[in-house]
Amino acid sequence: MTEPHVAAAGTSPLGRTDLTGRDLFAAALTEAFEGLPDPADVVDAVYVGNQSESYEGQIMYGTLLAEWAGLRHVPAERVEGCAAAGAMALRHAVEDVRTGRRDAVLACGVEKMTAGGTGGATTALASAFDRALEARSGVTAPSQYALLARRYLHETEATERDLARIAVKNHANAVANPRAQFRREVDVETVLDSDYVAPPLKLYDCAPLTDGGAAVLVVSDDVASTLPGGTVRVAGVAAGANNIAVAERNLSFVEGAHEVTTRAYADAGIDPADVDVAEVHDAFTVSEALLAEAAGLAPRGRGFESALPPAERSAGWTDTRLSTSGGLKARGHPIGATGLAQAVEVYEQLTGTATPERQVDDATTGLLINEGGVADAVTVAHVLAT
Repeated sequence: MTEPHVAAAGTSPLGRTDLTGRDLFAAALTEAFEGLPDPADVVDAVYVGNQSESYEGQIMYGTLLAEWAGLRHVPAERVEGCAAAGAMALRHAVEDVRTGRRDAVLACGVEKMTAGGTGGATTALASAFDRALEARSGVTAPSQYALLARRYLHETEATERDLARIAVKNHANAVANPRAQFRREVDVETVLDSDYVAPPLKLYDCAPLTDGGAAVLVVSDDVASTLPGGTVRVAGVAAGANNIAVAERNLSFVEGAHEVTTRAYADAGIDPADVDVAEVHDAFTVSEALLAEAAGLAPRGRGFESALPPAERSAGWTDTRLSTSGGLKARGHPIGATGLAQAVEVYEQLTGTATPERQVDDATTGLLINEGGVADAVTVAHVLAT
């Protein structure tokens, strides 16, 4: 067994672009490998997170991106897990290196979401629901998360204003992130005054459609020692599938994410209190509250306080800073690349290369939580550490 390291990470521009999926990947790869040897001289396997072929009509993304990176005759495959696809690609890379099967593996993700417009994206995302029980009834991703939000507001002291504060916090974080899709602040009243998408969720409670690519190089100890620049350890990893239909689960506690993060902590030999920064899957503002609780960063029913400074949160909260990138909400949510974009942020935080305005002082441990489907249909968690 060898300890995997993240040795390089990069993204494309995130947002609505004219770039194709392969161009988005090329931009991410170029940033990740700046100052490093050519990928063809290092990489011996490729995993690609990609949610749906419906956006561009493209499958075979493993072969396509390996070819685009100048790689030949290496294993290269697409990984699908809806919005957890990027983290699943990263997990495969980590496990390949950890077990000694490979020395350097490229985990990447790409999605050209705007190619199909809002209607196309809505249909593609609905493919992640139970088609017989849910998708054929016309439910959408916002309506599914609205069920979770409605139940959460009913069972806790949280209000729509509290959820709005999460959006405000993440937009403020995104201002300092040059990668972010929305680098502008909003205030609580702007969020509350925006149109309902699926009550109680409003426009500013929802992550946008995003085009983007991300690339992360995972290497063994031996390879890490030969590369310039900073590396961080992948100290823990866990993944699990819970159930696909929202009707079959506890709406106010994300049990699958709790199980997965608990195992990731055990794998890394840490507790939630050790986490300095966490990138959580805030496709909707309620998601950040729910996942903060599931990951043990917040006490049950108080995850909505993630927007408050640590000193103002309830007893039982850790000092963890959440979604310093701006999260899916403001950094952007390029589905198949999202889990890897999370890794890019934590890599920069732990190597001290984030922009000064968003850099968390003395950060040594970071958590990534990426989920696919609605809430915990599938969850992947990684712990990165210096």
